[in-house]
Amino acid sequence: MRTTMGEEQGSQRSEADPRPQESSTGESSIRRSIQSISSLISLTYTIKIFAAKWKTITTKLEELNSGLVAIENCEANENPVLSGILSNTLPTINECHDLARRCVDLSYSGKLLMQSDLDMLSAKLDLHARSLSEIYNAGVLSHRFAIVVSRPGNGACREDMRFYVRDLMTRMKIGDAEMKRQALHNLHNSIVEDDKYVKVVVEHTDTVNLLISFLDSNEVEIQDGSSKIVSLISGFGSYKGILIGAGVIAPLIRVLEYGSKIGKEGSARSLQRLTENSDNGWSISAHGGVTALLKLCECGDSSAGLIGSACGVLKNLVGVEEIKRFMVEEGAITTFIRLVKSKDEALQINAIAFLQNIASGDEGIQNVVIKEGGIRALLCVSEPRSDCSCKVREIALRAIENLCFCCNSSVGVLIKYGFVDQLIYFLRNGEVSIQELALKVAIRLCETTEEAKKAMGDANFMTELVKFLDSKSFEVREMAAEALSSMVLIPKNRKRFVQDDRNIGLLLQRFDPDNLGNAGNKKFLFSILMSLTSCNSGRRKIAHSGYLKNIEKLAEAEVSDAKRIVKKLSTNRFRSMLSGIWHS
Repeated sequence: MRTTMGEEQGSQRSEADPRPQESSTGESSIRRSIQSISSLISLTYTIKIFAAKWKTITTKLEELNSGLVAIENCEANENPVLSGILSNTLPTINECHDLARRCVDLSYSGKLLMQSDLDMLSAKLDLHARSLSEIYNAGVLSHRFAIVVSRPGNGACREDMRFYVRDLMTRMKIGDAEMKRQALHNLHNSIVEDDKYVKVVVEHTDTVNLLISFLDSNEVEIQDGSSKIVSLISGFGSYKGILIGAGVIAPLIRVLEYGSKIGKEGSARSLQRLTENSDNGWSISAHGGVTALLKLCECGDSSAGLIGSACGVLKNLVGVEEIKRFMVEEGAITTFIRLVKSKDEALQINAIAFLQNIASGDEGIQNVVIKEGGIRALLCVSEPRSDCSCKVREIALRAIENLCFCCNSSVGVLIKYGFVDQLIYFLRNGEVSIQELALKVAIRLCETTEEAKKAMGDANFMTELVKFLDSKSFEVREMAAEALSSMVLIPKNRKRFVQDDRNIGLLLQRFDPDNLGNAGNKKFLFSILMSLTSCNSGRRKIAHSGYLKNIEKLAEAEVSDAKRIVKKLSTNRFRSMLSGIWHS
């Protein structure tokens, strides 16, 4: 009888088993909560009073809503913990509806009491969100699929963008590794396709802090995803301060030291951007960043992109004297001279820029660069027969000018290694841009030493410079005249110049009184001619030139420089030939 009654009672309990009903109720409670919160969020946007408090509550409602959506995408059946959270959440949502309606209708009893109620409501929403996060992270839910809220289309309003980003942030907070990875991936793609999402991301300190915390994640893909997003944010000047204030430097350096290739590249790009025109050098140095960056540049396994970004960071840091000295002591110059010889164009450019920056205005470091083979490396890069691009050659030529022309000994090394031959080649055969640069460099070289002027004369520079006097570009004509005026100060060069009758004729043609404005800087032209009258052969060839009449006309027109030249030509045995002109 007892057994029968027990079996009957057991049968009755089985038929009326509450668990399936609770499971069903639990699932419907999630859906009901999501729908209720969505409606509530729309209502909060209409509230005009207690705006700051309602803005905070709206943000928390959106995060809670995203968390419930994430939970809904899990196998939540037969989970009593979840049922308990939902049973506590629904009353809070109903309470929020009530408070929102009273604020819309202005039907509350007192401001102080309503402010207190809103503060308590905000605390309850925080508690619910934490509870959801805890059970999700505890792994008691089986992840089924993760339907991420669709990204708003182009031209979407800011509120839609914020809701989407908050949904992603919530998934990052409460989701498992796969959900975090997917959320980071979607956020990265959103920023790449529309940079307005960056502003949405940095609006909330919690979001920035979460991304930075992921830089220390043990999950490689999560660390990489965060590194790439931080790299994008760091590209916006107005947001660099937010990242720095949130403590991004130390985690980025840890990624540099221990992260994956993707993470390191993102970190290096971020640090390069964060050190542009800023005072973050000491922070990077304090966390061991300089050493980590130098190791990356020394490592043969590092990618060209990673080394290039690391070079960029170090280049930005050389402005701090103590850091610059530390780099030199750590062998940075040798490392970067080696990188100058790289086959990667971007790497070469970065390495050359670094050497220029670290040696700028510091004769001691310039000597180290020269001693370690920097001149030879730059000359190899600028060599016309090298495989380097025209851009790299131009940068190398500028570097040679900046690093070597300030010291007579280094100018001597340049000449010894055939730099003058390179310049004359570029003047004769280079593209327009590199021709003009070679001309500028030639002018600077003329200003260095007498040895340089003689070497340029021996290389037949003057014949090429005379040709440039007929250039269409006023700047080029002026530069050519300036270089020639400097070179013919050397007696040996003057004699070489006048040996070619064409040089005198081409020079005097530039003094056409009707077209003198197109000749270049006439101050330099007159200076050249005056120097040539210092030797007998020069005076003789000028006097016998069919273009001497150009000078005579200018002298008759009271051009003082022309009168001085005529006077010079009139002395001694030429006086009778040209008498009277300079007395007029």
